[in-house]
Amino acid sequence: MDFFFYPDSVAVFGSFRKGAIAYEILRNIVEGGFEGKIIPVNPKGGSVEAGGEVLEIRRRLDEAVDTAIIAVPAKIVPALIDEIGPLIKGAVVISAGFSEVGNEGLERELVEKAKKHGVRIIGPNCAGIFGVHRKFFGSFEVRVRPGGLALISQSGAFGGAALAMGNDEGIGFSAFVSYGNAADLNESDFLLYFADDENTKAIALYIEGVRDGRRFLKALRYASSRKPVIVLKAGKSESGARAAASHTGSLAGSYEIYRAAFRQAGAIEVEEMEELFDAAKAFEMYERAGRRVTVITNSGGPGVLATDRLEKLGLELAPLSDETTARLKEFLPPQCSVKNPIDLIADADYGRYRRTMEIVCRDENVDALLVICVPPIFLPSREIARAVIEAECDKPIVVNFMAGELVRDGVELLEKAGIKNFPTPERAARALRWLSLRARS
Repeated sequence: MDFFFYPDSVAVFGSFRKGAIAYEILRNIVEGGFEGKIIPVNPKGGSVEAGGEVLEIRRRLDEAVDTAIIAVPAKIVPALIDEIGPLIKGAVVISAGFSEVGNEGLERELVEKAKKHGVRIIGPNCAGIFGVHRKFFGSFEVRVRPGGLALISQSGAFGGAALAMGNDEGIGFSAFVSYGNAADLNESDFLLYFADDENTKAIALYIEGVRDGRRFLKALRYASSRKPVIVLKAGKSESGARAAASHTGSLAGSYEIYRAAFRQAGAIEVEEMEELFDAAKAFEMYERAGRRVTVITNSGGPGVLATDRLEKLGLELAPLSDETTARLKEFLPPQCSVKNPIDLIADADYGRYRRTMEIVCRDENVDALLVICVPPIFLPSREIARAVIEAECDKPIVVNFMAGELVRDGVELLEKAGIKNFPTPERAARALRWLSLRARS
């Protein structure tokens, strides 16, 4: 499916008046810096200004392209596919008005026309796709920065919200696909594709239901064996399942069956969007982590909160060796606690943090570090961020700098170094749990 996510050429079909879906997608492609050929198509012809460029609107597609993005009335989509089928490899059908509103016959006709020409279909009733490393933003959703997360979403609106939230959370994406009614390609196809995509380090999947459970389980198992797969399942309650069925026409089925399938396949299930991005942030930094954690903090309260959550999540506080505690006592003030959690007290500076981290990191009983910083007003958070960045440690380090303006500079410095901040001790602990689940799979 490289022609979808790494295309060299694309044609966009629809209305190119400002505000129309086809126009907004065209503008997104141009403004996103796509370096391939872009062909807007509308029977009326003319020209269109988008993203500072003026493009000729073709009356019909008269040359081969990799992908077509179609945002025309549903009733004319099958005929359009039949017309352009010999010239395209794939089509992203944005248009709604198919099986989700009872027009199953129209959707079958669309698939038949596509199969006739060997064309693959994403959609209909979808929000489009991104191939971020190709600078291809074939959707009307917010653009994102390049990174390692591929987002597969059955819901276009959820996908758009997730992309925007991902930007706020500092997530980098490799790709995004909203597949809507899944008339042809579905979640299983995308799982298999991104499992082998070299730019994708982790896969996030939002689903409401699947049509072919056996194939889905097989694809999920394969993808999970290659890289982390984070799943957010909607439609768990009876009412939610009915809403999911009416949304895209797919079968939601019993949640317990899905839950068992996720576990069997080795996927990581999350309960809400915040968890999805905490897991994505963790896997962007590390592949996995063990269960034995050392908490290093300059504030007792957050350290206790982290400890409570770690134990509740099935992780454990690492039992520090006698050698480690002796080395810590050599330089830490007597008020500091050298037991796990290690409390460096409020005035902990660069040297205290860095040296503690390096000593703890060499302890064979420790699998990972959770570092908490709640800086007093007289200690800049950048100083502690620098200690985290420069500490010589080859084990996973998850950080919780809080809160707000107090730590903004430090968080920015961490971000530049590729270290993600988790805003609360509980979220930092949860990130370590996702990594530990991957270690056990």
